[in-house]
Amino acid sequence: MMTHQKTQRRGKGQLSFLILSFILISMLLGCTLMTKGLFIQDLNQTYPAGTILSGQTGQPTDFETMLQDLSQVQIVFVGESHTDAPHHAVQLKTIQALFHRVPGLRVGMEMFDHSYQKVLDSWSEGRLDEKAFLEKTHWYANWRYDFNLYRDILLFIQNNRIPLFGLNLPFHLPAKIAIGGIESLHDEEKRHLPQKIDTSNADHRVYVESIFKSHRIPGREDFENFYLAQCAWEDAMAERIASNLNGHPMVVLAGNGHIVKKFGIPERVFKRT
Repeated sequence: MMTHQKTQRRGKGQLSFLILSFILISMLLGCTLMTKGLFIQDLNQTYPAGTILSGQTGQPTDFETMLQDLSQVQIVFVGESHTDAPHHAVQLKTIQALFHRVPGLRVGMEMFDHSYQKVLDSWSEGRLDEKAFLEKTHWYANWRYDFNLYRDILLFIQNNRIPLFGLNLPFHLPAKIAIGGIESLHDEEKRHLPQKIDTSNADHRVYVESIFKSHRIPGREDFENFYLAQCAWEDAMAERIASNLNGHPMVVLAGNGHIVKKFGIPERVFKRT
């Protein structure tokens, strides 16, 4: 089941965005053992797998109607659970549909850190094969998830010469900040940080703290550093999105936790436009 929520706010860049997030209860979409409908918290009704719900009305809608909303905004955030193939299928379908509907589409991905941008440019321009791409992005050292989950998305990007942008920090930095704070970084590492790290959102803090308490990791007992790392991570991705729009529409692929409730990446993009 997928929900879509359209948000339009006006800033210097006249930016608007739409979020697609996936709500999976009890069992994963696409599971051959699934027999029960899916439901959303605070709603009594159940829905079959694949249902699209409008964030405005809470009622089922269809892909074409949703696509009309997507075509009217500059940024479309499409969430995922990283190992869930049906999520990636929806991401691909969304990119394909928007590519044929809006000019100048770009794609930003959490799965690559921004220091690999030249490699991503080469991929988008068709100058790398898959083997070289995996080697040059250090895919299995950095992102680590099965490339097969993302192959069709990346091939569509390459085959259609869609500009691709890496949004992430170098992957070791959030963990390093979570353990020792920003002061633990050396100067070369600090240059990857966003210009501003915002830790002032109380609702976001509560959300992240709930995750922190439910996933205790030895060596990461300091919540303040953990929260600083999360904010640095999300502000960095927001900064990369804002700096690479240049008036074009963009589809952003990121984990659900970074876009749910909008206070992760989306609100941080707004503050930069």
